[in-house]
Amino acid sequence: MTHHQVRAAGALAIARPTRGWVALRWLNILGVMLLAAAMALPLHAQDRPVSFADLADQVSPAVVNITTSTTVAANLDQTMPNLPEGAPFQDFFNDFFNRNGRQQPRPRQSQALGSGFVISADGYIVTNNHVIEGADEIEVEFFDGRRLDATLVGTDTATDIALLKVEADSDLPFVPFGNSEEARVGDWVLAVGNPLGQGFSVSAGIISARGRALQGNYDDFIQTDAAINRGNSGGPLFNMGGQVIGVNTAILSPNGGSIGIGFAMSSHVVERVVFQLQEFGETRRGWLGVRIQDVTSDVAEALGLERPEGALVTEVMDGPSKAAGVETGDVILSFDGVQVADTRDLVRRVADAGVGRDVEVVVFRNGAEETLHVTLAQRDEERLTPAAGSNAPQAPAEPTMILGLDLVPLSDQMRADMGIAPGVEGLVVRDVESGSDAESKGLRAGDIVTEAGQQPVTSIESFNAALQAARDAGRRTLLLMVRSGGDPRFVALAIE
Repeated sequence: MTHHQVRAAGALAIARPTRGWVALRWLNILGVMLLAAAMALPLHAQDRPVSFADLADQVSPAVVNITTSTTVAANLDQTMPNLPEGAPFQDFFNDFFNRNGRQQPRPRQSQALGSGFVISADGYIVTNNHVIEGADEIEVEFFDGRRLDATLVGTDTATDIALLKVEADSDLPFVPFGNSEEARVGDWVLAVGNPLGQGFSVSAGIISARGRALQGNYDDFIQTDAAINRGNSGGPLFNMGGQVIGVNTAILSPNGGSIGIGFAMSSHVVERVVFQLQEFGETRRGWLGVRIQDVTSDVAEALGLERPEGALVTEVMDGPSKAAGVETGDVILSFDGVQVADTRDLVRRVADAGVGRDVEVVVFRNGAEETLHVTLAQRDEERLTPAAGSNAPQAPAEPTMILGLDLVPLSDQMRADMGIAPGVEGLVVRDVESGSDAESKGLRAGDIVTEAGQQPVTSIESFNAALQAARDAGRRTLLLMVRSGGDPRFVALAIE
């Protein structure tokens, strides 16, 4: 082989891997394209809508604008213009506002706007209570331009839901309730309503969170970033199947406009309320007859519970629970066969259970579980209003500081001064040590300690005995029953 032949062979040898590299490069490009396509598949699997137009067309005919009118009496002090002596038209205003020697202001009409939705062909409409509260007249405007007067069937202030009824010549388009319990964070939702009086406006977003509570005992709000503004109240929140899974009720906003934090009461709550309003014109919730509080980790330790769960009974009222043998200090672990997570969970379950039902209640008492049977009564909100409390007592007594508390026995004079019922016995908190565990747990002067270690205390000696018993049992906390302003609650204080 000559020198030139070697170079040629070498050139040939070099050329072969070059062609292979080109082929490999094309294979890499193809692989990247296939990978991109594979990564795109989950997005298609989520079935993200290209448009909400079909859904909007489907549900809009059942959504209504609501206008309310309320007659407001004029303020006599603000009706007569404040005119300087000798001003033009002074005689005219004097004659107009002082006919027969008396002011005769004209009442004015106050109007409010909101939204709602039809749930049946015969004209039942759901909205928020605050949309129609106090209204003298309620007018409903439909998507096709029809306007009908509505009558109020019933309201539920606890969930801010109201039910209206209109009479139409033909069946009305309506929308069904969906199962809000199946809704997931991240699901698409559509809000339809009358924001700022614009009428039949549609906004889309996702479910941002579930199970939100604002202020009510029965709150179960869906949080969404779909734009909700004033006037959207009472309007529906739809899932992608055109079912109502929430009633738009409130927004969180520093300026009154939407910032992407809106709340819709879940259909799980609304559907039950609407059914009862249709049947009875009012809501009929179950009532257990106890006051309760959440079980914190320190309270659980003081009671001997393995973990903080259930609802701690702070007071048993005359009613179903007392008849069934429920006691103050019991922890309700299970209600009607379902574990109780906390007080809010129990309140909702009891309310939904129905009046007159016999339910099984499992309580934790003295280190063991016990099963009771309770027949639920009907909840009466007025009956449950707590008694008014009073300020700290002014009583001469020698201070006795225990666990950061200055305690004195409750005397007849103190009972009279503080408006305490004759049957209440205990120790009055006269002062709370600054920086103590008692202060951090919210104890204040004027509170009454009625139990320590789940035993009644009427003297300093009985309190010290309960404290020593807790120490002997190896407890790190002492459980107190405290009445603050008439309301009982349990407080676990760290043992020094």
